[in-house]
Amino acid sequence: MKAAVVNRPFGLDNLSVIDVPDAHISDDEVKIRVAYAGINPVDYYIISGLRNVNPVPHIPGSEFGGYVEEVGSKVKNLNKGDRVIVYPRVFDGTCDLCISGKEYLCRNGGIVGGITNGGFAEYAVVKYQNVMKIPNNVSWEKGVSLPIAGLTAFHALIESGIQPGDTVVVVGASGNTGQFAVQLAKKMGAKVIAISSKPWVKELGADEVVNMNQALNALQRVNGGRLADVVIDSIGSKTVGRSIKLLDTGGKFVTFGALTGQTASMIISEIYSREIKIIGVTGGTRRELSRLIDLASRNEVRPVIWKVFSLLDIKAAISSLFSRERNGRILVKVSG
Repeated sequence: MKAAVVNRPFGLDNLSVIDVPDAHISDDEVKIRVAYAGINPVDYYIISGLRNVNPVPHIPGSEFGGYVEEVGSKVKNLNKGDRVIVYPRVFDGTCDLCISGKEYLCRNGGIVGGITNGGFAEYAVVKYQNVMKIPNNVSWEKGVSLPIAGLTAFHALIESGIQPGDTVVVVGASGNTGQFAVQLAKKMGAKVIAISSKPWVKELGADEVVNMNQALNALQRVNGGRLADVVIDSIGSKTVGRSIKLLDTGGKFVTFGALTGQTASMIISEIYSREIKIIGVTGGTRRELSRLIDLASRNEVRPVIWKVFSLLDIKAAISSLFSRERNGRILVKVSG
C-alpha cells in the first residue's frame, strides 16, 4: 500500500510517499481503507519529531476516516463497508484517568499517528475502541473534521463552563478549531466575538468579526460595557497577553494551541486581582465526539474547507498550514 512515511532525521523534507507492506490486524483491531484525512498542527509537530514518535519509520496522520475493510475476531458491531472516523487518542482503559472518563489523558496513552502509525496511508489499523460510525448524510469533509478540530473546540467550551448569555471571544476563529468554537459557542447560547481577518466567519454565527485591535470596542457593542466571560485562544505566545486583557473579572482563559510559540508573558496581577481562571485543554472524550457526530448529522456544525490535496501532495498539504493565504481547513483525499 502507499503511505506517507517519515524517517530519521525527522522533518518535512524527509517525508515521502512510498510503498510499504500491507497492514495486518490483531483480534481487537480494525483495518480501515482511508477516505480522507485532516491536516492539523499536531501532524507537523510529529513529522518534525517534536512529539513522541513510534514506530520509526513512521506513518503520521491523526485525524482521518474511511471504510471498514477488515475486523478482528473480538470486534463486534462493525462490518466491512461501514463508514467510520477514528477517535485519535490511544488509551488503555485501566488507569485512574481512563476509569474517571478522561481517556484522552490516559497515563499510558498518546495520540494516534504519533505513538502509533496513522492515517496518511491507503489503509490504517486502529483498536476497535477508537472506531466510531458516521451516518451516510455526514460527508467525509465534515466527518474527518470532527475528531481533532471539532472535538478540541467542543471540549474547550465544555471545560470553560459556558452558560447561555455568556460572551465568548474566539481568537483565531477561521482556524481548524476556531471555526468550530464559533459555531458551538453560539449553539450553547453565547454571544460570540470572532477574532479573524476572514469575513466568512460571520456566516458561522459570530456576532462580530474583528481583529485583535478592535476587540475591546466590539465587546462594548456586544456586551454593554462588560468584558468577556471566556476567551478561547489557540494561537499561542503572540496573542496570550492581549487575550487575557479581554476578560472580565472572574473570566476564563482557555488555551490549547501554540502555533506562534510555546512561551508567553503576562502580568501576574491581572490574573489574581481579577480572579482570572486559566484552563488548559487537550482533545476530548469519546462521548463528546459521539455528540459531535450527532450535531453534524443534523447539519448543526460544519467545517469550512480551503483546499483538498491528494496523498501524493502530502508535503504541500502540511506546508499549507502556515500559508498566509490559508482560508479554512486543509484535507487530504486518499480514496473516494
